[in-house]
Amino acid sequence: MVIQLPWTSSKDGAKPAEESAHASASASNSPNPRRDTDVVGTSTHWSDPIAFLYSLECIIPRAELFPTAYTAVAFITGIATGACGVFVWHRWLRRIRTADWVTPDVLARKRWVKGIVTSVGDADNFRLYHTPGIGWRWFRRVPTLAKDLKDQTIHIRIAGVDAPEGGHFGRPAQPHAEESLSWLKNRLEGRLVYCQLVRKDQYGRVVAVPLVPRPFLPSFLGKRWASPLALEMLRAGTVTTYEQAGAEHGPWGREAFLGVEAKARTARRGIWKYGGVSETPAEYRRRYASSPSSPSRPNNE
Repeated sequence: MVIQLPWTSSKDGAKPAEESAHASASASNSPNPRRDTDVVGTSTHWSDPIAFLYSLECIIPRAELFPTAYTAVAFITGIATGACGVFVWHRWLRRIRTADWVTPDVLARKRWVKGIVTSVGDADNFRLYHTPGIGWRWFRRVPTLAKDLKDQTIHIRIAGVDAPEGGHFGRPAQPHAEESLSWLKNRLEGRLVYCQLVRKDQYGRVVAVPLVPRPFLPSFLGKRWASPLALEMLRAGTVTTYEQAGAEHGPWGREAFLGVEAKARTARRGIWKYGGVSETPAEYRRRYASSPSSPSRPNNE
């Protein structure tokens, strides 16, 4: 059907006089001319666009002219779903590439993240490749080459413990530093670890509470039944309890850390092999920090 717009020229589409008269007669006999007539005429009553739109109701159903309630609901649902998807991705599924990506709101929530340990630097810190979501090692791969891992890992400082200092900047290493480093490498490298991000230290590292999942447990039980790494290290005698200002000891607390350390000392494990240590890691750092020619070293917390 061709609809003649009433406010445009109708030279070529003018109807014969008798057809126009028939349409006018039908409209006059109908109780509701706008709904019952089949032809849109050109009377002066429809000479403006608003009136013409009302006249279209007699030809096109109202549902085709105006959005229905179902259309509005579908539109709102689509917008809400998209917004929820962006929120979930930003909060839980976006990969945190480096410590610089750890924002204050992440630390305020003490967010848990999981990832693969790619390297161990000293005996109380490591590099974590964040692996959010599912499909890692099956559909998505963790890089293994150093060039591919550059600026792709979070530098994690293990909360609540202090390891013997290795040799750096020409300084001699503390006794048992190599043994402690070797223990941590064997325990972590290439392993999945859960970390609760607590805060950043003055060197840009993220102080975190790491948990190591136990073997043969499904992934959804990994964090609940995981082993606290810091307590493992204290039990093995590879570290001491960190007690300086700002120390974090997780949900177990400082007293639990000191209790595990005391048991390792009694059993003469690791650094307690000879019954005690001549100098704690904190004392070692203070001694070299007081030397004017000594370069600055990250404080291990």
